[in-house]
Amino acid sequence: MTTRDILVVDDEMGIRELLSEILFDEGYRVHLAESAAQARDLRDEKNPDLVLLDIWMPETDGLALLKEWVAQEKLTMPVIMMSGHGTIETAMEAMRIGAADFLEKPIALQKLLAAVAKAIQKGLAPAPLAEQLQDSVATDMVEGLAQDALRLDLPLREAREHFDSLYFNYQMQKENGNISRIAEKAGIERTHLYRKLKQLGIKPIKRGNGEFQ
Repeated sequence: MTTRDILVVDDEMGIRELLSEILFDEGYRVHLAESAAQARDLRDEKNPDLVLLDIWMPETDGLALLKEWVAQEKLTMPVIMMSGHGTIETAMEAMRIGAADFLEKPIALQKLLAAVAKAIQKGLAPAPLAEQLQDSVATDMVEGLAQDALRLDLPLREAREHFDSLYFNYQMQKENGNISRIAEKAGIERTHLYRKLKQLGIKPIKRGNGEFQ
């Protein structure tokens, strides 16, 4: 199998070194940049298969660099955004610009490796968020939710509720209603997930014995 090149862009040395060690152990060839300036040079020099890009950096932040690559038609590889202060709004903005995924720090090992493998396998810069969801999920309902979630004229609370509804409906279908897997993927406790689903009007799927999955 061809060795894949990954560019890690983060101004924190400890994060760069940790990600480098993890990815190197998985067989990837890793290049490190501590700033947007270094990232520009390494992107052109190494032509990486994937970029892990921190959002909060001095001078030029990750979102600005992502926009720059889009404008210059240099987003020829998937980019996974990283942030220690992630919000739904930031994630949606990154995906709207062209990011393949969004990871919140501290990043769980398995979540990191799964996101990297998935993005590299896809190979190309991602489609807009609504198109990605349509590729993954059936049901006209999801398409409508995706369009509503991206309506930027909505009040913040309504937009967040639309996004949460879209996200958990998608996960319920993808995981066939398995609450344990959904809670693990979302990074929340099962009890909190049940409350969230009830708040959104999403009914958990019951097993044949009448118990929730």
